[in-house]
Amino acid sequence: MFGEQIENFLQMMSAEKGSAQNSIAAYERDLRQFLTFSNDNLSKSLIEDYMQDLASREFAPKSIARKLSAIKEFCKFLYSEKIIPDNPAQNILTPKQQKPLPKFLSTEEISNLIATATASEDFRFHRIAVMIELMYASGMRVSELVALPESAINYKRNLVTIMGKGSKERIVPLAKSAIKTLAKYQELREKFIKKNSSSPWLFPSLYAVDGHLTRDAFYKDLKKLATECGIYPSRISPHVLRHSFATHLINNNAGLRSVQKMLGHENITTTEIYTHISNQKLINAVNIQHPLAGIFDFEEKD
Repeated sequence: MFGEQIENFLQMMSAEKGSAQNSIAAYERDLRQFLTFSNDNLSKSLIEDYMQDLASREFAPKSIARKLSAIKEFCKFLYSEKIIPDNPAQNILTPKQQKPLPKFLSTEEISNLIATATASEDFRFHRIAVMIELMYASGMRVSELVALPESAINYKRNLVTIMGKGSKERIVPLAKSAIKTLAKYQELREKFIKKNSSSPWLFPSLYAVDGHLTRDAFYKDLKKLATECGIYPSRISPHVLRHSFATHLINNNAGLRSVQKMLGHENITTTEIYTHISNQKLINAVNIQHPLAGIFDFEEKD
């Protein structure tokens, strides 16, 4: 009975919700797998049994959540079409998915990136060195970095004004070393501006349509630089620099609220993931240095 409704459901998802073809195929596969398990029956207990069966077969929480989402959408459709009297999936909770801890570099690795870029014969990498230092000093997003106006830097007060998501402005203090680097960069900046012209951007480009360096160009140069430094390119990205800024602040006892403001996070729970890294650092130290190391293993609990 319910298996016969899958085609109608898929047509609705395509026509009314505009689901992509790959999503349609995934919906069909997940629903047919469930209805095979349930012998073409539908109830809350059968859905819960199916979720437990998937978990017992060591399906990843992400995969289980996707399959449950398909079943929930299917049940909503059946209920809206009055094919079933109530929605059996309505109050079934999606399995909790553990967020991976963000990647970050050590201070030595970041120093190596900056030093290597500065020593390069290609002056474009000198600009990359400045951008890495500014990003690491402020924690700004790469989209904020490349589109930063030159006027955003307050050299007298050691501040940078960042226009974040939703056009929300935040002011972040900069270390004196970063301010000095930016002051020295002014002469280099002129090389990226056409003669007898000017640019409002801190990191202008001679060729980019928007007039400033693109995220993609910065990303590619960062990968090249990492290879020269002996850092696996997969370990680095502009966002890893942002993660490094936050992680190193937390590890050096910076207040969570302060880090939240500097990162421009709307919700502090987004910032709290960095405390897990800090906690893991402590756990690793205990496991290595404690007199009982090797007798007991300390683990972080949720």
